Amino acid sequence: MQAKKRNMERMVEVVPDSNWQATQHFASHSPWSDRALTNQIAKDANSCIGGDQDSCLLLDESALTKKGAHSVGVARQWNGRLGKVDNCQVGVFAALCRRKRVTLIDTRLFLPECWTTNKARCKQAGVPTDRLKYRKKTELAVEMVHNARKNGISFQWVGGDGFYGEDPGFLRQLDKAGEVFMMDIHQDQHIYLEDPQPYIPKRKGKKGPHPKRFTTALKSVEARFWVAEQPKSAWKKQFVRSTTQEDLIAQVLHREVWLWDGKEPRAHKWHLIVTLTPSSRGKLKFSLSNAPSDTPLSRLVFMQAQRYWIERAFEDAKSEAGMNEYQVRGWRAWHHHMAMVMLAQLFMLETRLKFKDDHPLLSCYDIRDMLSHFLPRRDVTPEEVLRQMLVRHQQRAESIRYHKEKQALNQSD
Repeated sequence: MQAKKRNMERMVEVVPDSNWQATQHFASHSPWSDRALTNQIAKDANSCIGGDQDSCLLLDESALTKKGAHSVGVARQWNGRLGKVDNCQVGVFAALCRRKRVTLIDTRLFLPECWTTNKARCKQAGVPTDRLKYRKKTELAVEMVHNARKNGISFQWVGGDGFYGEDPGFLRQLDKAGEVFMMDIHQDQHIYLEDPQPYIPKRKGKKGPHPKRFTTALKSVEARFWVAEQPKSAWKKQFVRSTTQEDLIAQVLHREVWLWDGKEPRAHKWHLIVTLTPSSRGKLKFSLSNAPSDTPLSRLVFMQAQRYWIERAFEDAKSEAGMNEYQVRGWRAWHHHMAMVMLAQLFMLETRLKFKDDHPLLSCYDIRDMLSHFLPRRDVTPEEVLRQMLVRHQQRAESIRYHKEKQALNQSD
């Protein structure tokens, strides 16, 4: 937190009694358990913001741009932050949220198939044997939901964006596990306006096999086409949340619809919520929820809006806790780093809650800024600053010499 650039070389220049080798060992090779630490972070976060009627577990992924091919899990894949396919690592994260208070409590590194099909590459990166099987991001998300319940984390529903909402198997897993969800979906999601009542048709004639697949006499419709047919009177104004400038008010369309995947013996009756806010520039937001049928519309709108806060959690983690600033490649090191980031976030959450009455606007930036000023610093004397500069020059010179020797060796070959 004290260094302007949060990599190991810059941190040891600032933190007293630290050195590069010990810091690298702590992150990359030390056998401490990131899972034990992360579980404890989740439990401590739960004591702060869990157990409330507005507590929820939010799921999302975050891409971390990486060059080269040696960092564990790195591949050409979708980078949401850049809005394009890029060379990056992708982590699936879970955040515990209660209204505007939010903190990351769990993560799983996603391994693309180009990694899981290359056992030697995984072994070199230190991937555990129980992680060599390919798992979809939604499977990793389900693992985190189950792990949160195992740790006693108390939340009322699970939230996620359209990537998770478009996976019918994922939604049905949550529903079967008794979890209430509020998941964004894409506008081309097929819905039924009545119960399709799936059935297995009778065999036609006396010859041929008996039909085994379910069918329905009803036709589904894309959610966007149903919305386009609704009159203006069907839209209702609903309060979403207060912002620093004004209250956010949305136009909301709601209906209970049926979802059927073409395989199940029955369809699921869930809520469809469609919202339009002034800041969305005409883009509609579609969500599905299996909340009880009598859930008030205001409550559904509140639940839908909470997914916003995991984006804020990522913003704070990257800006104030160095989430995307690390110089490690292996499996253990990546998870060690993320556990320390979550620990820093928990500290900032606890600090903001402790001083919420005296300093209600206290931010993660404020906390990091104060720590950078008040914690002991190593680089406070002219002699130390000069010494560090000479060390950097020596490192650069060695790097230049190494690359020149490598280039000369390649040319000789």
